[in-house]
Amino acid sequence: RTIQMLNIYADFCEEVLAIPVIKGKKTDKEKFSGAEETYTIEALMHDGKALQSGTSHYFGDLFSKAFNIQFTDKDNTLKYPHGTSWGMTTRMIGAIIMVHGDNSGLVLPPRIAPVQVCVIPIRQNLEGVMDKAQEVKEALIHAGIRAKLDDTDKSPGWKFSEQEMRGIPVRIELGPKDIEAGQAVVVRRDTREKQIVAIEKLPETIKELLDAIHTDMLERARAHRDAHTYEARELAEFKRIADEKPGFIKAMWCGCQECEDKIKELTGVTSRCMPFAQEHISDTCIYCGKPAKHLVYWGKAY
Repeated sequence: RTIQMLNIYADFCEEVLAIPVIKGKKTDKEKFSGAEETYTIEALMHDGKALQSGTSHYFGDLFSKAFNIQFTDKDNTLKYPHGTSWGMTTRMIGAIIMVHGDNSGLVLPPRIAPVQVCVIPIRQNLEGVMDKAQEVKEALIHAGIRAKLDDTDKSPGWKFSEQEMRGIPVRIELGPKDIEAGQAVVVRRDTREKQIVAIEKLPETIKELLDAIHTDMLERARAHRDAHTYEARELAEFKRIADEKPGFIKAMWCGCQECEDKIKELTGVTSRCMPFAQEHISDTCIYCGKPAKHLVYWGKAY
């Protein structure tokens, strides 16, 4: 069940938050105190620092024995239950900001955005503009899209900036000339790309666009992570990367905590996880040169 929960967290990160993660097991030094095993998902923020984004712990019967919790098994004997603990916290709000945000503000993944589309009327005081904007909003809501109409008296430029700052995935610009032509301007928050869409096709087009935005955001975050993941085979190379290149460092480890402690003391990085998808990039431990047992992701972390 510990692995099942970790997979649920990983799926949530990638399929809802558009944040790619590395799944793996913590070293004994980094595991939860009292746990027999700790499993983790690790994400890379835009500044190259790692974030432990969800954990799942297996406690064995340690805590049930400590608190004298027992149950009657089917063989009619008292036994101590084995425990697990899982966690994904509000730190993921920070992760969304630090993985996807830009200098204009938030960039929210569509599947988590409270408002997915903001309809912004242009020259809204002209007859028919607000009525059509309201009609477009209602059509989007009817199609299952979380839509909002910005009917405030602020200027269009102000509204555009506010929509971008709030990270709303899509905005629809609708003015009198657009209405006359039976079309609207659709703008993506993540890339700021614009396209002209027929008004009657807006719900269908926006649904497809929201899925495309999610996929593109996930792939951009994955490309950023991969571009900032390095391999080290010698300690000097490891230290140089740690000093000069923020990101993950993949290196082999003998399994000795003393080596793990020395690596942190020398470079300031910690072991993030031993990934389930193990690779063999060297035969020897990055620190001591003895035979290696595990590939480890290392990095500086929040």
